[in-house]
Amino acid sequence: MVPRKDALSPLGEGAFTFQEVGRVKDATETGNQLPPVYDPAAVEPDIYELWLRGDAFRAEAGSGRPPFTIVIPPPNVTGSLHLGHALDNSLQDAIIRWRRMAGDEALWLPGTDHAGIATQHVVEERLAKEGLSRQGLGREAFGERVWAWKEEYEEIILHQLRRLGASCDWSRLRFTMDEGCSRAVREVFVSLWERGLIYRGDYIINWCPDCRTALSDIEVEHEEVVAHLWTVHYPLEDGGMLPVVTTRPETIPGDTGLAVNPDDERYQQFHGRVARHPLLDRMLPVVADSAVRQGFGTGVVKVTPAHDPVDFEIAQRHGLPSPVIMDEGGRMTAAAGPYQDLDRRACREKVLADLQARDLLGRVEEYRHAIGHCYRCASPVEPLLSRQWFVRMRPLAGPAAAAVERGELKFVPDRFARVYLEWLAGIRDWCISRQLWWGHRIPAWHCRQCGQVIVSRSTPETCGACGERDPEQDPDVLDTWFSSALWPFSTLGWPDATADLGYFFPTSVLVTGYDIIFFWVARMAFMSLEFTGKLPFHRVLIHGLVRDAHGRKMSKSKGTGVDLLEAVDRYGADALRFSLLVGNAPGNDMRFHWERVEYGRNFANKLWNAARFALMNLGDFEVSVLEAPVELADRWILARLRRTIGDTDRLLDRLELGEAGRRLEDFAWGELCDWYIELAKARLHGHDPDARRRAQLTLWRSLSATLALLHPFLPFVTEAIWQHWPGREGLLCRAPWPNPGDYPADDEAEGTMTPIMEAIRAIRTIRSEFNVPPASRATAWLVAADEGVACALEAGREYLAGLAGLEKLTIVREAISPPGASAAAVIRGAEIHVPLRDLIDFDHERNRLRRQLASMTRDRERSQHKLADPQFLNRAPAEVVAREREREQEAAARVEKLERYLRTLG
Repeated sequence: MVPRKDALSPLGEGAFTFQEVGRVKDATETGNQLPPVYDPAAVEPDIYELWLRGDAFRAEAGSGRPPFTIVIPPPNVTGSLHLGHALDNSLQDAIIRWRRMAGDEALWLPGTDHAGIATQHVVEERLAKEGLSRQGLGREAFGERVWAWKEEYEEIILHQLRRLGASCDWSRLRFTMDEGCSRAVREVFVSLWERGLIYRGDYIINWCPDCRTALSDIEVEHEEVVAHLWTVHYPLEDGGMLPVVTTRPETIPGDTGLAVNPDDERYQQFHGRVARHPLLDRMLPVVADSAVRQGFGTGVVKVTPAHDPVDFEIAQRHGLPSPVIMDEGGRMTAAAGPYQDLDRRACREKVLADLQARDLLGRVEEYRHAIGHCYRCASPVEPLLSRQWFVRMRPLAGPAAAAVERGELKFVPDRFARVYLEWLAGIRDWCISRQLWWGHRIPAWHCRQCGQVIVSRSTPETCGACGERDPEQDPDVLDTWFSSALWPFSTLGWPDATADLGYFFPTSVLVTGYDIIFFWVARMAFMSLEFTGKLPFHRVLIHGLVRDAHGRKMSKSKGTGVDLLEAVDRYGADALRFSLLVGNAPGNDMRFHWERVEYGRNFANKLWNAARFALMNLGDFEVSVLEAPVELADRWILARLRRTIGDTDRLLDRLELGEAGRRLEDFAWGELCDWYIELAKARLHGHDPDARRRAQLTLWRSLSATLALLHPFLPFVTEAIWQHWPGREGLLCRAPWPNPGDYPADDEAEGTMTPIMEAIRAIRTIRSEFNVPPASRATAWLVAADEGVACALEAGREYLAGLAGLEKLTIVREAISPPGASAAAVIRGAEIHVPLRDLIDFDHERNRLRRQLASMTRDRERSQHKLADPQFLNRAPAEVVAREREREQEAAARVEKLERYLRTLG
């Protein structure tokens, strides 16, 4: 269990505690009556403004309270937020509100990400609509346009976060390209260079010809496609042919050798021989290399060093040249000979035609394999030999993996630790340079005179090697994830030893989706360990994607997307938050249903109405001491509250927010509103002042704690109620988190209330099933052979009479012959009999039930007929067939019930 600290209100001197006693002012005297209807559109903006005026979200370094920090996964300034962001930020906000109320110095640090390639792409699209281009504007003017875009969309994003209720410390708003983050990026780059962990080299990289930039391995999305395998015959210099299969004939102009596996007995006699290039005047040595897979194709592979990573390594080992035959736009270069200037697709067709004409093209067969696509524009990626900047990953990955293996960094759910470790185990050096104009410019300069590369924290005026003035800065920018990897500590002031960095770092929890464990989580871990000696956070809460109702990925272009603000406008932020939080299971995708958002709205309304009822009955409430509860219902609800607080604490400690929300909903709606308030009404409206005062006290205590418990999930409606709540001080978001020890445990009261509630529920069901008018008072016989159940029912006579609508109640220990025409029910330890003779018109009720039975029988037969039709079973979608089976089962169950009711009526 999390220890609690006192939480001071920003609007008052002291902390209001649920144990505080004293005069609770008349609700009407202080204007504490709630409007009759909860209107989120009217309430939420005022409540958020109230929080801002009260500076409720500001965290203070050095306050003496235990720090608790979350840094927001910075949204990209490419556009507005979607429902995935709503889930992610609702989880973070619920956690930070909980810890703030629990007394921590809770900082939720907000910010946005420049998202290099993605933002440049959308700005270039906007320019194209204006008839402009990046190249036409020039680098400086283009940068101004992107900064304008950033300002526009950052404001949209921040507005959305506020509408959602995000309790960020807005005084600490950061951007990955602001002055402080930019300084941290430069410091890290130069330091890694000085440590030999950044280098520049010619390697095969992933190249997007459409975006015209390099991509790291994890920015490439592999998609299985149906392609072709072409068999090409390569003539040997001394006679004969070697058959080679390829999926990329357009790269044949770049071949500089053939390779076979040294252990492949089929080709051992070809080692060291020479083949002729099938299209160009070039000799191709046949080399033996263990990288060749014997089982693929013919066992002979063509070596195209500049356009395949395995071929590049083979060429390095055997001294083969590496001509680059394709340029950055996907067009063939002069090195491709007669194919120069052809687009890569046109080149493929021309190569195949030429091979066919020379009778060197053999069998063509279909082949399914995964092709890499750009994560941003979805076009096929080309492996390309290029000079790029890289980070050596092995020295950095080791400590990041060890931290998870030692249990110092934990994932929730823990299965994602394996995903993290597997990626680090197979990691390759990270290509960090991007051929873009938007992003952190690489802090390296090239001397025009001698070619010296100067990496520096400040702009050099001269070359240190030859003295040439004004060396030229490298035109490339850094991968977006380079700056994002520094986010947890750069945003707190690093590389300076700031008060914020000393107090709030390491952070406490990271909340993020499983789709960026590689992109972001691992990189933050190894960068933080390298530059601060500490992990950036202790736990990582992983959530899944928010999909549409059919499980498909949401897409605005396909009409399956949902606008975040549309949901807030329709039902309120609390409703959306609650539906996402309660529907979420850590690590799993969830489906979005409007019905769940509507249910969230109904829950907020239920809480509002319960508070209105309480306020109307607390007008004369006055207490001088906190009395121990004596009434069974009071003892029961406070015991249930104690249990609920303990359960909620344990679930929140485990970051199981969905389960915590469901537990609170069960208590607030199912126990407090539906049961306790109904049980207390007789005393609240009665003439016994002592009984009324005790009911008022219990209602006030239980609802006060419930508002606090629900605040992280439903911040707006709970704060709105709190501002009218008697005895409150300041803001609910700064009130103390309830302590289970402040409420008495009472197993006896819980055990006694269980059969009472079951009996009331059973009698109410009978009344509903037989259409007994609400005003009719019934008679009930309760046969309880179990002595404990009998005593409990005796103790609850008043509750049974009031809530079950009973005129007469007889409780016996021994079995009886039930009165004629009685409806019966069974609960644990007792039977219930309710005579119906004087409650309903038997003839009218029989006719009503017969009509329902006939209608339901037709429904069942209709479903049975469909399910017996082979064409329906074979042709209809599986979900339609499943739905029809459900209808048939529901109809059959209803038919059985109606027949039973008719038998009861005789």
